[in-house]
Amino acid sequence: MAVDHYENFPVASVLLPAPLREPVAAIYDFARSADDFADEGDLSPQQRSALLAAYQSELDAIERGNPTQHPVFLRLRPVIARYDLPLQLFRDLLDAFTQDVSKDRYRDFAELMDYCRRSADPVGRLLLHLFGHATPENLSRSDAICSALQLINHWQDVGIDAGKGVNGRIYLPQDDMARFGVGDEDVCRRAVGKPVSADFRSLLQFQVDRARDLMLSGAPLGWDLPGRIGLEIRAIVAGGLRILDKIEAVDGDVFNQRPVLQALDWPLIVWRSLVRPLETHW
Repeated sequence: MAVDHYENFPVASVLLPAPLREPVAAIYDFARSADDFADEGDLSPQQRSALLAAYQSELDAIERGNPTQHPVFLRLRPVIARYDLPLQLFRDLLDAFTQDVSKDRYRDFAELMDYCRRSADPVGRLLLHLFGHATPENLSRSDAICSALQLINHWQDVGIDAGKGVNGRIYLPQDDMARFGVGDEDVCRRAVGKPVSADFRSLLQFQVDRARDLMLSGAPLGWDLPGRIGLEIRAIVAGGLRILDKIEAVDGDVFNQRPVLQALDWPLIVWRSLVRPLETHW
C-alpha cells in the first residue's frame, strides 16, 4: 500500500459485517483516489487541482440527479443513495485535498486541526452514518479518533512529507517548531543517516503525547458500538496507539526508521481490541 493519509484508516476488513464491506470499500476508494490526486505521481499543481475539481463536479451531478460518469462514482453513488450519506462530508474531503496542493505549512495546532476536520473526520462520520449510529456523542468521539489517526500519520511521515512539493510539506505546527527550536531546514534539509537533534525529539514527543490524548478521548466509542463494528473501531484505535509506541521506541527518529505496523504487532493489537483496558491507559 502506498503511503497516504489513509494508511491508518479502516478498509472493508473481515471484522466488518459482510453487507457493509462493499459500502466501506466504495468510500475508501473515493477518499484514497482523491488523496492520490493531491500527493502521488509527477502531476503539476494545475493538473492535481483539475482532477479534484472533476470529482467535485461528479458530486454536483449526484446532488442534481444528473448522470455520473467516473467509475469511482458509479460505485459510490448507490451507496450514497441507500444510506443517505451527506454529500458535504465528501466535499470536505475534496476541500482538504485541494488545500494540500497549495498549502505546505501550518501556523499552529488549531489550523492543523481544521485541516484534520476536513481531511480525516469525514471518514469516521460517513462510517457512523453507514452503521446507523451517527449520534452527536458518537460523531464527536469519532472525530477525536480520526483526527488522532491523521496526526499519527503526519508524525510517522515527517520525513516523507518533507520531500513533497517545491518547498517540502511540514504538518508540524510552526509555532511549536519555534518553541522547541526546530526550523524548517531541520526537517526539509535533513539527510537520512544523520541523527535527529534533541530539540526535534522533544518536539515530536510533544506531538505524540498530544495525539495519544486525543485518541484516548475517543476510544470509548469502540466499546459502546455493538459487535463487529465496535471491534473494528477498537482495532483501529489499538493500531494507531501502537504506531505512537513505535515512534517513541525509535526516539523520534522517523527519518531513518519510519514506524509501521508489522506482523509481530498484531497479537498485541488483537489483545487490546478484545480486553477492555483501565480507563487511564491502554
